[in-house]
Amino acid sequence: MIQRLKNVWLFNVRADVLAGLTATLALIPDSIAFSFIAGVNPMVGVYASVCMLIVLSIFGARPAMLSAAAGSMAVLMTSLVANHGVEYLFAATVLTGILQWLMGILKMGRWMNYVPHAVVTGFINALAILILIAQFKYLKGESWWMGLIIVVTLAIIYLWPKVIKAIPSPLIAVTAVTLLTLTIGGGTTTVGDIAPLTAAWPTFHVPMVAFSLETLLIILPYSLSLAIVGYFETLLTQNLIDERTETVTDKEKEMKGQGFANFISGWFGGMAGCALVAESVINTKLGGRGRLSNLAAGIGLLLLIVTFGNVVALIPMAALIAVMLMVCYEIFDWKYVGAMRRMPKSDSLIMIATAAISVITRDLAKGVAVGVAIHVVVRLYRSRKRLNMGN
Repeated sequence: MIQRLKNVWLFNVRADVLAGLTATLALIPDSIAFSFIAGVNPMVGVYASVCMLIVLSIFGARPAMLSAAAGSMAVLMTSLVANHGVEYLFAATVLTGILQWLMGILKMGRWMNYVPHAVVTGFINALAILILIAQFKYLKGESWWMGLIIVVTLAIIYLWPKVIKAIPSPLIAVTAVTLLTLTIGGGTTTVGDIAPLTAAWPTFHVPMVAFSLETLLIILPYSLSLAIVGYFETLLTQNLIDERTETVTDKEKEMKGQGFANFISGWFGGMAGCALVAESVINTKLGGRGRLSNLAAGIGLLLLIVTFGNVVALIPMAALIAVMLMVCYEIFDWKYVGAMRRMPKSDSLIMIATAAISVITRDLAKGVAVGVAIHVVVRLYRSRKRLNMGN
């Protein structure tokens, strides 16, 4: 048991803890923003992120892949919350978890093996573009001072590793810029200005809905959509992190873990979530490899909000925007784009179509569906062409 603890949890302690804590800098604005999209209190997104990170650190199959509240899923919740209220969202989240657990039991993860690399690349590039677009709303009405803070934060992020690599540069950059703005002022927008953060621990909460067939018929379409979108995003992210870390992890176990995490989230006042590409890539880029990085991110986010909420409220939004811009740059597949001239035209078409549909519709699942459909059409065309040539 002690040996397993060392092999699974304690083989990369310093890097896992620092990478997980740094990833929380991206999780904070995302959790808040996705809560706004869904039309719920910011703490609903925070609680969801905390629940998923901690639960999956134990029950997930892919260590260092961070799961939390997600924008693509938040969009699907908007009408449910608007028409029926947040309690129905909690119930839908519980049902989403059950459906995803069944996906794992039915071994539906194997289907992801048929998704071509061009679709995965389009998915990732679209996500980078969507994250970039999402930052623009924070710049409206701001002065040159916010732009300067963003530039200074990015400079520290990319120059600090040339001096010391032991501590992740985004963590240093956000800390330094926060202290700077507190010292000299400037009136820049802070996290606390964007959303009130309640210093309260998540508690067990039974969704206040009628446990009836009528309720089931209301939440089932939403839960099914959430389960499918979460399936796509999680397993595509799992493929990417497997590739980056040169490992292979169990997709069926991950889906069961995701289901259990969403099930727990619904009982603790959280919304449904899934794996996040951006935070997962940053976590692994900064050295996160084990389950401890997931746990550090979950506990770190919880402590930052509940224990140090007043401190987090003082962080300039400009600093977090800079971190998200860094994330956009790091996850975008520049090498693939540069090599497109040497690739088959069909691969380029699939990648561009996947990315374009995802960005236009703001729905990554639709982009993936279109990309896979084009891939199937191309394969059928080539097969028919070879058959005709053989005749």
